[in-house]
Amino acid sequence: MANGPGMLYVTMQPREGLSLDQFHEWYNNEHGPTRLRLPHIFTNGLRYRSTDGHWPEFLAAYDVTSMQLLDTPTYTNLRANRSAREAATIGQVDVDRKFFDLVDSQQSPLFVPIESLTDTEAEGLVLVSVEVSLKSDDAEGPVIEWYKKEHIPMLSKIPGWLRSRVFRTPSAIEGRGQTRVITLHEYTRDNGLDGPEHKAAMNTTWRDEVFSKYIAQKGRRTYELFYVFGPGPRELDSLSRLPQSAAFSDGHFLSTTPGGHAVVEASVSTADGLRIPYRLEGNPSPTAPTIAFSNSLLTSLNMWDPLVAIIKTARADLRILRYDTRGRHDVPSPPVPADLDMLSDDLATLLSALRIPKLHALVGVSMGGATTLKFALKYPELLEKFVACDFNVASSDANTAAWKDRIAVAEGDGIRKLASQTVERWFHPHTMNDKKEVAGWMTDMVAANSVQGFKHSCQALWNYNLRDEMKNCKVPGLLVVGDGDGKGALVKAMDGFRGLLGAQGSELKIVPQAGHLPMAESPAEFWEAVSGYLGE
Repeated sequence: MANGPGMLYVTMQPREGLSLDQFHEWYNNEHGPTRLRLPHIFTNGLRYRSTDGHWPEFLAAYDVTSMQLLDTPTYTNLRANRSAREAATIGQVDVDRKFFDLVDSQQSPLFVPIESLTDTEAEGLVLVSVEVSLKSDDAEGPVIEWYKKEHIPMLSKIPGWLRSRVFRTPSAIEGRGQTRVITLHEYTRDNGLDGPEHKAAMNTTWRDEVFSKYIAQKGRRTYELFYVFGPGPRELDSLSRLPQSAAFSDGHFLSTTPGGHAVVEASVSTADGLRIPYRLEGNPSPTAPTIAFSNSLLTSLNMWDPLVAIIKTARADLRILRYDTRGRHDVPSPPVPADLDMLSDDLATLLSALRIPKLHALVGVSMGGATTLKFALKYPELLEKFVACDFNVASSDANTAAWKDRIAVAEGDGIRKLASQTVERWFHPHTMNDKKEVAGWMTDMVAANSVQGFKHSCQALWNYNLRDEMKNCKVPGLLVVGDGDGKGALVKAMDGFRGLLGAQGSELKIVPQAGHLPMAESPAEFWEAVSGYLGE
């Protein structure tokens, strides 16, 4: 059985003196996601709150692919190398950790794995946990047989029944101990528990015989689900109510800023093993509409700083997600040239990790603009609307040659030389002359890019053509361009293809006295151009 699937089942009760906000923020941002970043071990992570008035109040349940993996350093090192914050917090929580081996599972045709549901669909699902101790070592077989052949089939007739599973403990990885049988029964929010079907299942001759002969003691708990983990930390709600002294950084993966301007900074891993850093902030409600931003080549998520500052004041209802496009920091090993499919897949991976079912809007510029359009075409179900800025729908041989020349500059003369040339080409003369601090800020940002990352990520802008594909776009979009981008050439280009977007085409907004990055050069004017569309 140690090689088979099972469950890590943890009940917890915070002690007096530990605030629930601190408890939840630690568990949701640090503890749970760490385990979900091991998908070969944990297929999900679910948090429940008791509804029966008894303690421990909180339960965390993790389905395990193979119980023997919990006895390997991959898992045991998580506990051995826990952060000081985690050690201090666990010291204020009464914890009972159990390992269960799966024996049997029966489910309704309507059952969907909870991790596949949205948070709205999952919240409030009911869990009934029943644990029985046995009178003798030979009682396990008859008890499990009764569950499998009579009791669970009868429970399945209860309205709202979704699934029942039979487990045993101690798990084979724990060795010897008093055998107990645990059954977990899952129901929809509205269900027939305590109704006639339930009462019938509790009143049979076989049940009376099993309890009389084999069961020494029974314990029953009821819970409702309130949180589903993903590998990406996303807990802003509890974080927003904590004092500044509760700020946390693990020095590697996670950094949190508490208080009224709560921020979670972390990263997620792509299918090819690349880490994508992200920053989540804005409205702390988990149900707040989310707007995401896709940066241009050679910049970071910080290129949106001036615009985000405006949005946080103007649209306090929005949750804001930014991330560094692949190539900012590193490349996969072995190196692989990026393409627009890959870039749009990265965003889909990020949204999945953060359990964001659909973006209110996606805003992208330059390579991020092309990524935004590709994302809308490939993942229309994940997006309500988009704003694509300062990009072209197709590459040209001349552009490909230009990128190869720029790679030569970065590898030969250094990334700082490329940065100076790039910003001068990007920015409007007004920005270069009258906003030198903006030009300097952007030059430093570009100069911090990985040369190898640039070499491979810029290839996403070689040999692509979205012109025919964009005609079938189902997601509404707005196009925006700086009036001086390419000395006006990109205004003409975008005006030429705006009518090809979907069935109705797109409006083109032109930002005055701005070049290739209007949201960084003239953020107030950019916001004026897009705010009405984003508010619709």
